[in-house]
Amino acid sequence: MLGTVVQWLVLAMATGALVGTGCSLFLGALFMTEGRVYDAPWWVLALLLPLGGLANGLLLHYAWEKRRGDLNDEPIVAVNEQAGRMPITTLWVKPVAALITLGCGGSAGKEGPCSHIGASVAAGMGQALRLNAELRKRLVACGVSAGFASVFGTPIAGAIYGVEMLAIGRIRHDFLFPGIVAGVTAFVVSRWWGVPYPEFSIGFDARFTLLLFLKTVLVGVLCGLAALVFVELHRGVRTAFAWLHWRTGLWPPLAPLLGGVLVAALVLVAPTDFLGLSLPVMDRALAGESVPVLGFLWKALLVALTLGSGFYGGIVTPQFVIGAVAGGACAPLLGLAPAQGAAVGLVAVVAAASNTPVAALIMGVELFGAGSIWYVAGACAAAYLVIGHRSVYPAQHLAYAKSAWIVASPDEPVGNEKVQLSYGLLRWWGDRLHQARRWRDRRSKRP
Repeated sequence: MLGTVVQWLVLAMATGALVGTGCSLFLGALFMTEGRVYDAPWWVLALLLPLGGLANGLLLHYAWEKRRGDLNDEPIVAVNEQAGRMPITTLWVKPVAALITLGCGGSAGKEGPCSHIGASVAAGMGQALRLNAELRKRLVACGVSAGFASVFGTPIAGAIYGVEMLAIGRIRHDFLFPGIVAGVTAFVVSRWWGVPYPEFSIGFDARFTLLLFLKTVLVGVLCGLAALVFVELHRGVRTAFAWLHWRTGLWPPLAPLLGGVLVAALVLVAPTDFLGLSLPVMDRALAGESVPVLGFLWKALLVALTLGSGFYGGIVTPQFVIGAVAGGACAPLLGLAPAQGAAVGLVAVVAAASNTPVAALIMGVELFGAGSIWYVAGACAAAYLVIGHRSVYPAQHLAYAKSAWIVASPDEPVGNEKVQLSYGLLRWWGDRLHQARRWRDRRSKRP
């Protein structure tokens, strides 16, 4: 066991250092390009968004054709189905596509390219060192953890997120030590390279009561429903564009171009604050400022059209914005301070949409201080249950059903699983219906 600790200190620290450096380079380029055109006249956005979509489509389409082999470049698939192998030759493609997406006004996140960089670098190390399949899988999970830790500045939450996102209801504990070492290393390296990280000061009341706990659980339920709307919108747009491809034989690079046209049309009525990363909106919500009640819906629509049509970008940063806006809007209705509701909502949506309640809880502590744990714990767990077996990651496996009333085939991707009510619940339901019929028949026979 001591040898295992030493082994992963070496491998995970090397991985974290490389990933932290790669993510810092990407984030430096992003800070120079993102947010420059959001306040431009509408006709500029109407021109840039379709052009950015076409550039995304051409880049992803032709780079995918030029890859070596039939390996998928999704980190979850690499760990769950490909024994830790990924196509290394396309490492640069998705970061460049994300810069185009966010630079032209597409609504997306910044963590997707960083997790892709992390997984690709780790997969390359595993192949170069000729590690066995099990070690390669752990190393790729390390890379994903390092990518998330580097981009968000939450090393422990990022490490656990990279492990927890692999399957609903299961955490590989043997992945935790490598992931934490890689995440902390990547965070330190990125900070050394000068990557700035936000600091939030949320005034959480130390006198926590049962009533306050129930209010935060209700915030979690509402934010779980907001996450449900987001996931369904994203899936609906992807399904619609897949149907368009099948029905018309649309050339793939033209799909994000069409998506850019639709995003530009939506901007005619939607606030431009929800373009790009939308971090200023999140910051205002966490500062306790007023936010639109249905602002989360604008963000969800813009992200769904952007990513669902074929643009590339991250999908976790939008969850931050949706959660902060939804939580901040509903908090006054429940007697909570808007900033508290925004903080709780932020982590609750991450817990629900990504199916990562443990990582979301720890993220709340790392972002908002130890005093937030009483507020975010119940909200994260409630949101995780409310959304059901939905996910922003279609490749995420379903290890265990979330309810004893539901049965599902284990270890199937969320997009392919067959979930149904359990036999015990159906039998109980049938018995109640049978008793109701007998009672109705007896009443009908009375004179």
